[in-house]
Amino acid sequence: MRLPRLFASTARLALWYMVGVAAGVSALLGSSYLFTQRAMEKQVDLVIDTEIESLRENYRSGGLKRLISVLDQRDDDWGRLGAAYLLVDRKGAPLGGNLTTWPKTFTTSGRWIEFEITLNEQGRSVDHPVRAGVVALDSNRLLVGTDISERRRFARRLREASFWGMGLTGAFAALTAWWFSRRMAGRVRAVAQACESIVSGDLSRRLPLEHSADEFDQLAATVNSMLDRVEQQTAAVRVTFNSAAHDLRAPLQRMRGRLETALHGGGADEATGSAIHATLDDLERVQRTLATLLQIAHAEAGGGGMPPERVDLARLARELGELYAPEAQARKLALRVRAEATASIIGHQQLLAQLLTNLLENSFKYVPAGGFVELAVRQVAGRVDVVLADNGPGIPEPSQAAMLLPFRRLARDAAAPGSGLGLSLVAAVVKLHHGRLELHDLSPGLRVACSFEAAPPEAGGREPAAGA
Repeated sequence: MRLPRLFASTARLALWYMVGVAAGVSALLGSSYLFTQRAMEKQVDLVIDTEIESLRENYRSGGLKRLISVLDQRDDDWGRLGAAYLLVDRKGAPLGGNLTTWPKTFTTSGRWIEFEITLNEQGRSVDHPVRAGVVALDSNRLLVGTDISERRRFARRLREASFWGMGLTGAFAALTAWWFSRRMAGRVRAVAQACESIVSGDLSRRLPLEHSADEFDQLAATVNSMLDRVEQQTAAVRVTFNSAAHDLRAPLQRMRGRLETALHGGGADEATGSAIHATLDDLERVQRTLATLLQIAHAEAGGGGMPPERVDLARLARELGELYAPEAQARKLALRVRAEATASIIGHQQLLAQLLTNLLENSFKYVPAGGFVELAVRQVAGRVDVVLADNGPGIPEPSQAAMLLPFRRLARDAAAPGSGLGLSLVAAVVKLHHGRLELHDLSPGLRVACSFEAAPPEAGGREPAAGA
């Protein structure tokens, strides 16, 4: 499980949450602002229309003189109500109202016009925006408007409040998304680390619980119950397997001793001697298989409870190369060991030594006379790579995954000695040490590559001795 990818997925989820909340609140505040502004404009337009209709009624009932009289009575409405009136004749000469001249510059919006009136208030010039409607009364024109300064200030404050609301909502959503992402990634990371420990063989590890009764706790509780059951069953199987294996060792050894005594006692004829030799060979194969199965169980059980130590794989490879050099010479194989001065990892020395031993013995078993076997150990970019290459028959790519399982052999190797456990033990040891195992068919030949995390450098730069 790749934690950075998990964190990225939770971050994306939190980002979408933040964008959704911010967009929703922004749409709500924006639409509220637009609807409020539109409602205020309609209210202003309704007031102007009502006033225009009232003045028209005065004009129809009393004529121009009556209209001018009404306008004169409303001369001070600007100061009290912010109302603006102007009646002009066909030449533009003012006839009544509280405006002195027709506005020279204005903007139009449908049947409405907007302009500004500049007034001197407390010794300074102040511009007042006015929204007005214009109607024709025979040959005269009537302008009726109202001051919209306060409404514009209210709209500006509402707009600023909306922007502040959007910004604060976005900030709150971002903070919430960050908190959610961190919390989600933290809980997933804790679960992933627990699962990695369990997969590595620590069956006593359990998923963490926060006792919050949320979905994570419910899932963790269910999985922990399952792990309790699995641990019990695994322990029972392991005890049964170990007991059976250890119980078989003694009678097999006694059987071997009796057969060797009978063989070397001199009383057996040639046929009986051949049968005893064949039986001894079968017993040796059974004992080797049993020993390998115990080693695989030891690796899959996490090293048998022994604490890991610093192991120099380069030194192990050189020592095993010296140990197997006579056998390689006897088989007419060219054995080459290329190892750096030091290449250390943290692990179980006995199992790592068995890993190298199995790799060498597998090659010796299948590489014909005149071939070569090369074992290389190197440290690159914080990793220690163990690579064994030979020019034997190799393993076809479709069969490589199956060859890492116990008791799996190719059909062509059915008559060859062995039980099909060599690569299974290698895979179990690599898995125990959190390494990576790859098989490559060289056509002809096989390349087995094991990669481990390098051990941190020791204080003073010294490497401990590591014997095989």
